[in-house]
Amino acid sequence: MSWGTELWDQFDSLDKHTQWGIDFLERYAKFVKERIEIEQNYAKQLRNLVKKYCPKRSSKDEEPRFTSCIAFFNILNELNDYAGQREVVAEEMAHRVYGELMRYAHDLKTERKMHLQEGRKAQQYLDMCWKQMDNSKKKFERECREAEKAQQSYERLDNDTNATKADVEKAKQQLNLRTHMADENKNEYAAQLQNFNGEQHKHFYVVIPQIYKQLQEMDERRTIKLSECYRGFADSERKVIPIISKCLEGMILAAKSVDERRDSQMVVDSFKSGFEPPGDFPFEDYSQHIYRTISDGTISASKQESGKVDAKTTVGKAKGKLWLFGKKPKGPALEDFSHLPPEQRRKKLQQRIDELNRELQKESDQKDALNKMKDVYEKNPQMGDPGSLQPKLAETMNNIDRLRMEIHKNEAWLSEVEGKTGGRGDRRHSSDINHLVTQGRESPEGSYTDDANQEVRGPPQQHGHHSEFDDEFEDDDPLPAIGHCKAIYPFDGHNEGTLAMKEGEVLYIIEEDKGDGWTRARRQNGEEGYVPTSYIDVTLEKNSKGAVTYI
Repeated sequence: MSWGTELWDQFDSLDKHTQWGIDFLERYAKFVKERIEIEQNYAKQLRNLVKKYCPKRSSKDEEPRFTSCIAFFNILNELNDYAGQREVVAEEMAHRVYGELMRYAHDLKTERKMHLQEGRKAQQYLDMCWKQMDNSKKKFERECREAEKAQQSYERLDNDTNATKADVEKAKQQLNLRTHMADENKNEYAAQLQNFNGEQHKHFYVVIPQIYKQLQEMDERRTIKLSECYRGFADSERKVIPIISKCLEGMILAAKSVDERRDSQMVVDSFKSGFEPPGDFPFEDYSQHIYRTISDGTISASKQESGKVDAKTTVGKAKGKLWLFGKKPKGPALEDFSHLPPEQRRKKLQQRIDELNRELQKESDQKDALNKMKDVYEKNPQMGDPGSLQPKLAETMNNIDRLRMEIHKNEAWLSEVEGKTGGRGDRRHSSDINHLVTQGRESPEGSYTDDANQEVRGPPQQHGHHSEFDDEFEDDDPLPAIGHCKAIYPFDGHNEGTLAMKEGEVLYIIEEDKGDGWTRARRQNGEEGYVPTSYIDVTLEKNSKGAVTYI
């Protein structure tokens, strides 16, 4: 099937069809361009979404640790890679499809214009041959009519008896002239007709079929190019499917990596304070000084009842329980992290020691490198001055000494914390904390003794007769308790006037902190002294008798 033979007379239709083909090609190119813009915008929006929800890691403390968070951030990374593949699709379509379509459409317009101009030229040449043939035909027709008129005039004069011989001869000459001119025009018309017929045959059987064949091939190439672009359009998407599948598989693996047990353990590790739960509150006997003037039998009875717990007092005290996490430490963070609970303090110290060790290793490597460079300069002075390295070497040595001191200091703090944490595991809680008399005593000098007679101050003893010492002792009444406290940390109490205490021990408050950081406390056995206010958790009784207020 050929356009040249089948459509020899459809030049205008082929002109419109080829123009439609180019318009369709450009329309498809516009479709591809819009699809590219969609892919680019989609990839951009995905990247903005990932950027919006990715963590801003300004410090190491904000790094994700929970498996659910890590899995989500891994999904964001995979989504970012997925957005990159959408960009690859857009780039592939832009270069392989859209760019190729635009170049081909330009070439197609140029080729179509050339073929149509050749067709129009061929048609114009045929029209010119037809006009020449038609002019010669009309001229031949006109000369034939003139010859017929001359013959009729000659015959009329020849039959006329009145006509002169000269008139007849003149009419005969005019007839011969017209006949000769008609013969010449006849020959001219025949030649033009033969030439036109030849050109017309050539036009419709050679020139036009060749031009239409080229237009047909051009249109078929356009169709093939569209087919290739359709396939390239799909291939651009298909090429990234394996990578996109890996991104989706990565998201599935991230989902499978979520471990709820590990996250729960991480919560424990993050917030564990290392404290023990609070023990029972002791019975606070405010009646000791009342019964000193009563008989021995009454005193003994009161001693027997002193071990009993007053239900009303217990209920009242239960309202003011001392919870470890009820009060958060205030003020700036301390260098040794002593403001933190023991477990968190230990972790912070260990992290700092690890960081300092890394810095120390870095400085040591730098020192070794400087020493090697110095040796090279000493062996080859032309390479540099060894003395120029001395300031940097001295600075590095100072940094190393400073880091070692820091490490030693933090390791000492860490050993202190680990010692306290280890000792806490051996401490047992029992009802012994409620006993009015403890087995161990501490002397005023701070030495530990088991002799109960060496107490600083004990409850008054009633005898049948009073000595002078007893009278003086009883006149010096102890200060009443205005509250109680619980030791958060142990305190050695080596200095004179201080009171040693164990972690978790409950003491009476007899004098508040006056702003110097010390609180006066008393044990149940009567031993008094000062303890650091930051080492205890204080609960004051609002309506206690004899409460002392310092202004």
